[in-house]
Amino acid sequence: MFSERIKELRIRSRIPQRQLAAVLDIDTATYCKIEKGERKARREQVGVIAQILHADKNELVKLWLADKVCRLIKNENNATQILKVAQKTL
Repeated sequence: MFSERIKELRIRSRIPQRQLAAVLDIDTATYCKIEKGERKARREQVGVIAQILHADKNELVKLWLADKVCRLIKNENNATQILKVAQKTL
C-alpha cells in the first residue's frame, strides 16, 4: 500500500528516484527497493517523503503503519480475528 502510493506520487510529481534517494540520504537502489516493497522505509523517512512529494503526511503514515501490521500478522491463521480484537482495544 505505502510503496505503491509513494511511487504513484513520485511519478505524478515527476521527481526521479535518485533525487528522492538523495534527500533521504540513501542510495538509489535502496529507494527503489522501498518503492518495490522489498525494503521498509523508516518512520522518519515517511515524513520527509510526504514533504518532498507534497503529500498528506497522515495518509502516508497510515499506509506505512497498515503495511507494518499486515507484515506482522499476515501468516497468522486468525489474522482477521486479531484485527478485530485490536480494534476493540483501541
